[in-house]
Amino acid sequence: MKILNIGSINIDYVYEVDDFVKSGETIPSNNFKVFLGGKGLNQSVALAQAGSQVFHAGNINIKDDNIKKELIKWNVNVDNIKEVNDSTGHAIIQVNKDGENSIIIHGGANKAIESNQIDIILENFNQGDILLLQNEINKIPEIIEKANKKGMKIFFNPAPMTKEVLNYPLNLVDCLIVNESESKKLTRKNVDFDEIINLLKNKYSNTSILLTLGEKGSIYSSKKKNFKCKAVKVKAIDTTAAGDTFIGYFISSLSRDNKVEDCLSMASKAASICVTKKGGAISIPKI
Repeated sequence: MKILNIGSINIDYVYEVDDFVKSGETIPSNNFKVFLGGKGLNQSVALAQAGSQVFHAGNINIKDDNIKKELIKWNVNVDNIKEVNDSTGHAIIQVNKDGENSIIIHGGANKAIESNQIDIILENFNQGDILLLQNEINKIPEIIEKANKKGMKIFFNPAPMTKEVLNYPLNLVDCLIVNESESKKLTRKNVDFDEIINLLKNKYSNTSILLTLGEKGSIYSSKKKNFKCKAVKVKAIDTTAAGDTFIGYFISSLSRDNKVEDCLSMASKAASICVTKKGGAISIPKI
């Protein structure tokens, strides 16, 4: 079984601030650093750190081939990363004194994926292989439909959540991975977690649901059973990439046929370590 992640690759510009900037306000930053990030890249790094072989596919600017060298150091396969003329995607991230983040993303090369590129990527993958997607690239519906025809197991994390996601062929997705905010936008309801799970399962009857709730833990719901996992309590310094760490570790563990409750526990442990470090991909632990 191979794991393919067609996802974003970003350069993160991280500003440490006391509080997030408000409308009409100018504030100083306490510190500034540059990291590699993007939900796609972070999740590939998490998969690799968790011990899985992962093939990352996506786009970067032709002048940023050093990014591939860094990914190789993390044991991520970069054969399907294409160099294009568009600027590499980037994010402006504010991290406040409580370790919470606020993020602005520019898609750039992440939004320049082409149909023939998708076909070339998928040629090397077969029925039963895993495909992981996030919502920071273009042509998501096309990718889902083509991967489904090949019989791949599709995991989709619709982050950042946009109104277009409501029209994606989510009924073809094997596992939908959402946080509290994303789940409420998908269901258009502000209800408790159990009701959110029921609404999503009724809407996407063939799809398992992984609901990540940060410090409140996580819930995984399949056709047969619901599994709940408590979060590991730590003092958060920076929550950037915590969700991506959880996803990568969960899928890695699940791909090795571990019990769902063990997969959730391992993912929670990894995410708890991630939030005690600063940065994006660089904060993802190997445990």
